[in-house]
Amino acid sequence: MDIEAEFPELSGYRKVCTRLHPRPGTPKPQESSVGGPFLWPRDEPWPTCRAPHPRDRGRRVENVHEWRRILAEAWRRDPDVGPSADELDILSALEREYHVPGLGETDPVPLLPVAQVFVRDVPGLAAPAGCDLLQVLWCPFDAHGAQSGPDVHVQWRSSAGIGETLADPPCPEVIGDAGYVPEPCVLDPEQVVEHEYGELLSEDLQERIEAWEAEAEEAAEESYDEEEADFITYHHDLSIAPGWKSGGYASWSVTGPSEMTCSCGEPMQLLLTIDSREWDGGTLSWVPLEDRELINESEANAPTQVTVGRGGSLNIFTCSANPAHEHRVSIQ
Repeated sequence: MDIEAEFPELSGYRKVCTRLHPRPGTPKPQESSVGGPFLWPRDEPWPTCRAPHPRDRGRRVENVHEWRRILAEAWRRDPDVGPSADELDILSALEREYHVPGLGETDPVPLLPVAQVFVRDVPGLAAPAGCDLLQVLWCPFDAHGAQSGPDVHVQWRSSAGIGETLADPPCPEVIGDAGYVPEPCVLDPEQVVEHEYGELLSEDLQERIEAWEAEAEEAAEESYDEEEADFITYHHDLSIAPGWKSGGYASWSVTGPSEMTCSCGEPMQLLLTIDSREWDGGTLSWVPLEDRELINESEANAPTQVTVGRGGSLNIFTCSANPAHEHRVSIQ
């Protein structure tokens, strides 16, 4: 529906974002992707994490991928039973934690590639002058000082000047959380209109929207003989799109709104949202038409297999005046 027809003031709280719609695939280095191979210069050092934290125990990256593959195949083969006894033994072995002797708390750990996005695929992506490629990596461990969650590295570059590429980037010996290991996905970008997070609207507008929602809920209940019924809400259906996206508005559903300001004093804008789910039970109206038949399939809403926090999202903010300035992160 056209929510601005109901509340014209929302036109002042409107932004266009690009939903990335990651879907399982086999991306190439020259393509935008999540969890795919990066277009990385062969002679450029791969970034590492040296922040002090335990890093000598965890699962192998290759075991995480294999564990997911076996489990997915088992449930596809038999949705009622799932893995066989033999497969359960294999899955248990793949969940084993390994110890890397001698790996100190500040020794370099290669970062994991998370996403690369070409400007050509995402209209409006705010890139520094001369750059057309955004690459995001992170350290697959928690507890980076005061920050809870992975340590995020943002790399901008010009794809035209890369030359020979790195074919086999380094990989951490172990990772602290399987949720930080993305599965390879191709992207299918789509631009949509969003409206500001509800708590950041004017107080009068918030009250009027709440009254409108209450009226819609009452009408829905009456039409279904007081049984539980679906009805449109601003927060779930008309405000902020779920899933991986670039630009638009950030959700503050966990911490409440927080002002994001660059060290230069300029306000920051949302660069990228990394989400644990493409949709959930409260945001089904955002499911793309081509994915509607998958709504009830297990894990269909989690193609990347990335899990942030307790199943939330990680927002990366960049300076509105100069995207090359240091980014900031919020986990919701």
